[in-house]
Amino acid sequence: MTDNSGAQRPTGKRQRTGAAETSTDAYQNKRVVRGEAGEGGEGDSKPGGSVATFVPEVVTEMKKVVWPTAKEMLQYTLVVFGFLIVLTALVWGVDALTGMGVEWLLVR
Repeated sequence: MTDNSGAQRPTGKRQRTGAAETSTDAYQNKRVVRGEAGEGGEGDSKPGGSVATFVPEVVTEMKKVVWPTAKEMLQYTLVVFGFLIVLTALVWGVDALTGMGVEWLLVR
């Protein structure tokens, strides 16, 4: 079955109706531009940058962090402890039942 309608075929995600919004040529042109921008212009030759740029980058990223309030931190801590208590009880219960089952089989 051939498509002679002249519509461009999708290059990425499948589309249910209509022609592709991006042609293969446009995709290749964008890809080439990205490849050329990364070569030698800005940035370092090594991935990850240098040691001298690490600390300023960390400071910049830490300024973006949304820190929880004291009330939120208390709530999160209580939820974690509650979850630990429930899981500990669950594991203890499974262990106790398994132990009783094994003992019952061996005594029989």
